[in-house]
Formats: sequence, C-alpha cells, structure tokens
Amino acid sequence: MNIHEYQAKALLAKFAVPLLKGGVAYTKDEAMDVARKLGGAITVVKSQIHAGGRGKGRFKDDPNGKGGVRIAKSVEEVGQHAASMLGHELVTKQTGPAGKTVKRLYIEEGCDIKRELYLSMLVDRSIGRVAIVASTEGGMDIETVAHDHPEKIVEQAIDPAAGFQAYEGRKIAFALGLSGKQVGAFVKMMGGLYKAFTELDCSLIEINPLVVTGAGDVIALDAKMNFDDNALERHKDLEALRDVDEEDPSETEAAKYALNYVKLDGQIGCMVNGAGLAMATMDIIKLYGAEPANFLDVGGGATKERVTAAFKIILKDPNVEGILVNIFGGIMRCDVIAEGVVAAAREVNLHVPLVVRLEGTNVELGKKILKESGLKITSAENLADAAEKIVTAVKEAS
Repeated sequence: MNIHEYQAKALLAKFAVPLLKGGVAYTKDEAMDVARKLGGAITVVKSQIHAGGRGKGRFKDDPNGKGGVRIAKSVEEVGQHAASMLGHELVTKQTGPAGKTVKRLYIEEGCDIKRELYLSMLVDRSIGRVAIVASTEGGMDIETVAHDHPEKIVEQAIDPAAGFQAYEGRKIAFALGLSGKQVGAFVKMMGGLYKAFTELDCSLIEINPLVVTGAGDVIALDAKMNFDDNALERHKDLEALRDVDEEDPSETEAAKYALNYVKLDGQIGCMVNGAGLAMATMDIIKLYGAEPANFLDVGGGATKERVTAAFKIILKDPNVEGILVNIFGGIMRCDVIAEGVVAAAREVNLHVPLVVRLEGTNVELGKKILKESGLKITSAENLADAAEKIVTAVKEAS
C-alpha cells in the first residue's frame, strides 16, 4: 500500500525524523491559509499523487507550463498555483500518458538547499534483511544513478538480531560527505527511520532528496512510504490512509475477492493460478506475437464466485480481445474452475475468443463441463497450444 507525501511525513515526524513545516490543502483557499500560517518568504506547493517525478511532470492542459512542484513568493502566488493544479491531470514518467488528477496539495515552507542526497530503506529479498541504500546524487532517479554511476551508491544491510547500529549510520554519513554535527544528526535520523520501518511493517521508505541546508542541517525534503499489504491487519490506522482514488479501479475491485490483478497494455486477458505460472503465461503470449492485457492470479483456493469475479474484471478492460485461462489443478480443482468459467461466460455474455487449458485434479471432469456447456470455448492440451490458439483466434477476429 502506498500513501501520500504529507501522510508519510506525518508518520515520520513521530519517529523524530527532521522535516519542514507544512500542511495539506484541498482547495485554493485552504492552500492560502496554510501559507499564511507558515509565514515564510518562500513557500513550496506540491501536488499529491502516487507517482514520482512530480517536479519534472507537466499538466495535460498546460504541457509547456510548470510542473507539479512549484515555488511561491507570496500567499497570492500560492493561490494561483493551487488553482492551476487542483483538479488537473499531472503527467509524469510514472503515471503514463493519462496522468493523475491532483486532488490535494502539500504546502511546505521553503528551504535553503546546499546539497541533495538520496536515502532509502527497503527489504533486500536476496539476503532477507532490511537494507539501506544511499547516494550523493539526490534528486535523481536511483535507477539512473545505478546505471550511470554505480560507484556513487552505498548499501548497508542491517542484522535483524542487532538492529540498526550507530556505526552503520556513521559509515553511510561519511560516504555521503557529511561531517561534524551532521553525522550525529544523520545517525539519529537513521535510527528513527529504522524504527519506523520495522514497527510500521514498511516495504520501502525513500527520502529523495535528503538535503543539507545552508545552515548545515540535514532534512528530509521528500518522503515516500510503502507498506506490506499482508501486515495491514495489525495497522488499521495505516489502512485508513489508503487513497483508493489513486489506485486502478480494477485492482481495487480485484482485492475485494483476494485476486492478485495488475492491468497491463496488451490485448489478451489472462486468468491463471499461481504467480510463477502467470508470468510464464504472459511470456508465452509474447512469444507467439501478442501482448498480455493483465497479470491475474486467482490463487490456489479460488471459488466459483472468485473465478466469475475475475472474468468480469478482465472484461472491463476495453482493450481485451481474447482471454486465456491457464490452470494447473494442484490444490485448485479443475472442475471448480470450469464451473466458474462457464458461469462467468454466460453472465457477462462473452463476446471475445476464450481458450482454456486445464491440467491436474479433476481435469477430465473440468473438460467435460466446458464441452457440455454449449458455449464457444476452445480447449488446449498444453501451454504452447493454448497460447498459439488464443493469439490466432484474436488475429482472425480482428
């Protein structure tokens, strides 16, 4: 689960992470009120969407104008920026061409930036530990830095038994070129970030940029936090921060049925049980010359109702021109999948080619249910056969 910058900063403030003062605003008047309370000569107006690259982004109705993060030198200018940002679609490299509608702003006091650094904490699954990633190249995409200047990235894995240690923080501080009182401040901040990461069950905390001010202070100028969805049951306060407007409606609907769904840009809808098999299915669709329209894992214990819901979600995508169902019945029973496929096809009045490949428990019964349904469903013997049949059917129908 992702949250907005202003929400992340409110959480991090509880862990003594140094931040600037600011407030959220949903209207032009609220933005101006926050600016008045801050009372500084410089105020920053930040669009709040779940996407990076806001500062370099452009609004769809003003492609040559300013981005989603703007500096204002008066309360009136804050109002002008707010009026031109709220309710408008901001396009960044992470939103895609459709962009995202800005519905709230974070109004923050200005900062005398001397240096910009990068800092993050994440779960390094290759070693099974929380890892700190830092770089002197703040304000840039860490992927770009890793590609162009890998020598400028420093990493530090944290022993889960010992937790974050001060010497680890000092090591990173020195690598970032910090000195004097900055080192102590940085180590203290790192301790707070690690505490937040572990206590809130985060999957990512990213500070980009972490800045050194003209006065020598170290401040988190931005904040991004992601949380482990599997842990939200014990963090109802965090779950309440979810902004469903920032999520794909189909993905939100899928979550209600415990379906793992991610929308893609292709034309062949996929319904598979198991993440690995789903990835292989998408790969073989590409191998046969088409593109998958989604990743959809119905899980190992899907019911007839869940399969029907999965079908409806797939068909809500107007780009879908065909559907490939690929099920290996280990825990899952093929007859249950077949019943769900037949029920869904009848309920949604299926109008695109459908190829089904079943294998495993009760496979013969499942194939019999499909055959006797009277519906136009094509059976496949194996994965390659299924991919070839659905790609050919879609091309013939277009």
